[in-house]
Amino acid sequence: MARRDWQDAGFTLLEMLVALAVFSLAALALIRLQGVTIRTAADLDRKVMAQIVARNLMVEWQTDPRPTPVGKDDGIVDNGGQRWRWTRAVTRLDDSRLVRVDLQVAGNGGGSPAVLTFVRAAAP
Repeated sequence: MARRDWQDAGFTLLEMLVALAVFSLAALALIRLQGVTIRTAADLDRKVMAQIVARNLMVEWQTDPRPTPVGKDDGIVDNGGQRWRWTRAVTRLDDSRLVRVDLQVAGNGGGSPAVLTFVRAAAP
């Protein structure tokens, strides 16, 4: 029988500890990445819903026969089971027949608000 060298017998305790440490660091990085992904997905979901609310408000104001008053205004609207805060800034354009409407919609959960700008007919 051939004599086996001690290095051929398997891994040493030190090698196992180093491998376990490397694996632990990789696992922790993956767990942190998953947390960031979940937070990003939740923020994206809120932002998409805020954009839907902003578009609904835009359509409502675009189809309203009454002119949109120049100046700033804000309010709250319920949509999708949530309350949304909106702010509207209406400014006159160089063409006196048109106004620019800047709309910002944000939910109660924070996150980045949805911003929408559109043009509509001004008051005569």
